[in-house]
Amino acid sequence: MSSATILSINQDNPQPRLIRQAVDYLKQGGVICYPTDTVYGLGCDIFNQKAVKRIYRLKKKDPSKPFSFMCADLKDLSNYCLVSNAAYRLMKKNLPGAYTFVLPTLKIVPKIMISKQKTVGIRVPDNAICRALIEELGNPILTTSAVVGDDAEPMAEAFEIEERLGNQLDAIIDVGTIYPAPSTVVSLVNDEVEILRYGKGDTSQFE
Repeated sequence: MSSATILSINQDNPQPRLIRQAVDYLKQGGVICYPTDTVYGLGCDIFNQKAVKRIYRLKKKDPSKPFSFMCADLKDLSNYCLVSNAAYRLMKKNLPGAYTFVLPTLKIVPKIMISKQKTVGIRVPDNAICRALIEELGNPILTTSAVVGDDAEPMAEAFEIEERLGNQLDAIIDVGTIYPAPSTVVSLVNDEVEILRYGKGDTSQFE
């Protein structure tokens, strides 16, 4: 039996009351499922270590491989990582959008979210619900696809996520079908542009 609360939120005009309800779970150390512009994602407050560890266990993921997180906008992003002028110009052209950018981290980011190379993966999804969640919470939210195990495919429907993961989540935001496509991952470390994973989004400008 699922214990997750199902919240049907409007993709274009998210209802503030329901956004607050979802964020209440995050503030209490909860883990939620939410829509992005690429997949249904799993997330929590990046500053709540217990919640981050819950997602590691849920995903059966190696703790030495940190999750990415999402910010509300480019200005917000610059609070958490080192952004050169060249990186800023490139990201400004592409965000919000279906990209994860890898950048050198600032000390404010919890160690559990930082790679051995002192970098972080950051997204600014083109999704009104994501931005509303981050703004209401007041800081970034961990982002990872709703996939459990290495071989599984991302789930396209909230009801599938409820069936498989409902008893391990606090809330699921249902917006209907999301045809999953991973984000394109681009490293901008030392102003060297390198595509680490091809996914959704035009990559011609990075090559």
